[in-house]
Amino acid sequence: MKSMTGYGEAEAHGARAKIAVQVRTLNHRHLDIQLRVPREYLSIEEDFRKMIRQRISRGRVELFINRSALAQTQDRKLELDERLLRQYLRSLRSARKRFGLKGEVEISLLCSLPELFHVREGEPKEGEEKGLVLRMLGAALKNLEASREREGRQLKIDIERQVGQLKKISSRLHAETRKVARQAKESLIFAERGNSLETSPGEGETGVRIFKGDVNEELVRLESHVKELARLSRERVPTGKRIDFLLQEVQRELNTISSKAPQLEIVRLVLAGKESVEKIREQAQNIE
Repeated sequence: MKSMTGYGEAEAHGARAKIAVQVRTLNHRHLDIQLRVPREYLSIEEDFRKMIRQRISRGRVELFINRSALAQTQDRKLELDERLLRQYLRSLRSARKRFGLKGEVEISLLCSLPELFHVREGEPKEGEEKGLVLRMLGAALKNLEASREREGRQLKIDIERQVGQLKKISSRLHAETRKVARQAKESLIFAERGNSLETSPGEGETGVRIFKGDVNEELVRLESHVKELARLSRERVPTGKRIDFLLQEVQRELNTISSKAPQLEIVRLVLAGKESVEKIREQAQNIE
């Protein structure tokens, strides 16, 4: 069992740059991949998505890649913006002529003009850093998986605790419905139609409320769903969606039982069961 939330990172130095990869995952109903990568790696975005899909099936995945050029890179180039230089010279000459200024334009003045010179970092050739970046992504995903498994172990403990409660409640519902049935036979008569039971003549509002219908099938299904929840909590494959579906089925059976058998103790057990269902659902929202 894995949590949908986690974090992993990895970094390495290549020939031209330091590459740092960070992966963060968050809760999301489906798989949603968001990439924030340097333009140098736009051509391999699909490789990033493919690697992520191989490891993650559900949740929001945010990938951040930072590329920092190394200072000692030999193919860095100092470039002169000649177009801007011509504009500066025209403006300086115009000002000198218009205001009667003296002197010539010195190179030292040109060097102080902003944005006239800039350093262009050497860019990797297409595919040059692909292998390194993908290895770093693989390492970051491995660290992410470890993070999600750690949190998943805690989720598993919490879910198994509530599944254990549901098992106890299911067992007590079996016992309580049998008890009520015995009491009903002593104090009530069967109606002519179906399995319904009604109060004996003369009991009126003080009569014992009993089964409106047989709940044995609901109890059998409830027990089956709870066993399946216990099994899914031990699985290592993604189970979040299946757990969510089973919780809906458990809720449905509990509602039917309380409707057909509205005795106080049975209703109390059903409410306790619904409370456990909600606690499991809160945890299941964070399960892959």
